[in-house]
Amino acid sequence: MLSVNRTKQKIRQGEPVYGLFCSNPSPLTVEMIGAAGYDFLIIDLEHTLINPETVQHMIRAAEAFQITPLVRVPEKSPGTILQVLDAGAQGVVIPHVRTREDIEQAVSAAFYTPKGNRSLNGGRNARFGGLDLRACMETANREVMCIPMIEDREAMENLDEILSVGGIDFVLEGAADLSASYGIPWETRHPLIRQALLTLQERAAAWGVPYGAIPRTKEDLKDWWEKGVRIFVVGDDRGICYRAMRAHLSEYVDEVQVKKDE
Repeated sequence: MLSVNRTKQKIRQGEPVYGLFCSNPSPLTVEMIGAAGYDFLIIDLEHTLINPETVQHMIRAAEAFQITPLVRVPEKSPGTILQVLDAGAQGVVIPHVRTREDIEQAVSAAFYTPKGNRSLNGGRNARFGGLDLRACMETANREVMCIPMIEDREAMENLDEILSVGGIDFVLEGAADLSASYGIPWETRHPLIRQALLTLQERAAAWGVPYGAIPRTKEDLKDWWEKGVRIFVVGDDRGICYRAMRAHLSEYVDEVQVKKDE
């Protein structure tokens, strides 16, 4: 159900917030992320196949653990924006925003009039008509977040036009795809990409838009913190699970190897 967006509240107060991409189609995974103490998660519909009913259950799990459920929708999908917000998501992450028109379309789909043109509905967020519908619209316009991802060379060329659009809660970097668009795929630490991210953060600050970083190392987090960044997406559930299981197995494999060498 629609409620106070704790992550949005913390960002306004200048407090640090930490989130994860959630690619595993499981409400149980969402509960673990919430129990671990993260502020928000981004349910990923861009790179994964998650059916709508499962997405709704994942949003319910986030609500139960009071963690902010955001959803990364597929590229250019205003219909999906509407559906996940009606399901209870507290925000949408918009991949591959390249132009002012891209983010204007997303903002229009994410917010009710007068901020946008989101279609009216008296379903889950309004307790199926049990709450005042006008008040629900006002709450949604106040609590929902719209977050563009900058991950294309074209977007870097249109930064000021993109960042000038009202309704952006924070902007999130996408260094991996950005590196591909510059012809140096997966070289996220290449000087060209590092400079692009710095430029994005600086232009966002100039427009009063918070910047969301995806630090790859603790040193990255320290550098962004010193630049005033307080929003951090610190990985993907799949990668974290893989590394944890690999490390766990290695403990036993190494122990057996020691015994064999004795």
